[in-house]
Amino acid sequence: MNKLIAFGILLVWNLGFSQDIAVLKYSGGGDWYANPTSLPNLVKFCNQNINTKLNPKVNSVDVGSAELFLYPFVHMTGHGNVVFSNNDVQNLRNYLNAGGFLHIDDNYGMDEYIRKEIKKLYPDNALIEIPKTHQIFQAPYSFPNGLPKIHEHDNKQPQAFGIFIENRLALLYTYECDLGDGWESQEVHNDPLNVREKALKMGANILNYVFSN
Repeated sequence: MNKLIAFGILLVWNLGFSQDIAVLKYSGGGDWYANPTSLPNLVKFCNQNINTKLNPKVNSVDVGSAELFLYPFVHMTGHGNVVFSNNDVQNLRNYLNAGGFLHIDDNYGMDEYIRKEIKKLYPDNALIEIPKTHQIFQAPYSFPNGLPKIHEHDNKQPQAFGIFIENRLALLYTYECDLGDGWESQEVHNDPLNVREKALKMGANILNYVFSN
């Protein structure tokens, strides 16, 4: 993308004009479309509880498309394979470098594939575990122990990893957590209310970070 166009889109984000978020569509065979009720529910929760004005219509956007730059926040999930083409890598890197934010939520089964693709994006910038003192765990809801555990699969602790660009968290990878499942409508997984609330509050912290920085 032309740097001037990217700068113009970044300026729009910073002025607060763009309140759209999207699900990232990718190739490789993984189910990028998993958890269809997640983001709409998260948007509704945020608009009702933390005074955001997010567009309730959540679109999907291809990782290699110029339309990616229309969304300050994109969410990626799935259970299987992920393959970024060279064009995908360049486009997504440009998007993140220009101020965009990518949240990747491993829905169990994605981890071995997505780590290789993240390495393509930033071969010299390793994923690092985000400290529990980071802003994303502080406001508007407090998570003193870091990322909450929503669904249990492998008896492992949930972890939040990130790629930072000039001290700004640009890529968040939530692992062994199933955060997006917790955002789904109650009848999908029959999670207790307190579990769903933890997931939605953590999601609200992520969106608060994106739209207030």
